Amino acid sequence: MSKTEKQLDRIDQKILDTLQRNGKIANCDLAELVHLSPSPCLERVRRLEKRGYIKEYVAHLNPELLDAALVAYIEVSLKRTATEDLNKFNQKMRDLDEVVECVMVAGGFDYLIKIRTENMQSYRHFLGEKLAAIEGVAQTHTYAVMEEVKSTHIIPVVKPGARKL
Repeated sequence: MSKTEKQLDRIDQKILDTLQRNGKIANCDLAELVHLSPSPCLERVRRLEKRGYIKEYVAHLNPELLDAALVAYIEVSLKRTATEDLNKFNQKMRDLDEVVECVMVAGGFDYLIKIRTENMQSYRHFLGEKLAAIEGVAQTHTYAVMEEVKSTHIIPVVKPGARKL
């Protein structure tokens, strides 16, 4: 049994699973789905929020309609990986609107970033004028996405084979 399964009962798991799929669901509909009355359901949601299981509620936007259809992953290697250099790079990534994800990795390079831009021309501008211009960037390798096969924000809460409510 995992740590999460010990802390969350099946109702909590179902609430989390439902809310991450539809953050706009009305409490009365959520309560009906998890077989609770509205008041105890709302209490559980508030408790899950307070305990940090629910970080925020967001809307997923259509990137094609917002001139952000091009997705690229970029491997970034830094010249130095002293703490100060890493902290400076981290802050630069937070400041760049095109960067939608940035993770430090162990292996053959230091960071993997995911960006969204309008097209290849805007990507080229991002690479040359923004990313490569950051002090300490030694090398980059880009992988432009041809097709998004799966892109989701869903974290498995209810484990496969677990008894459903």
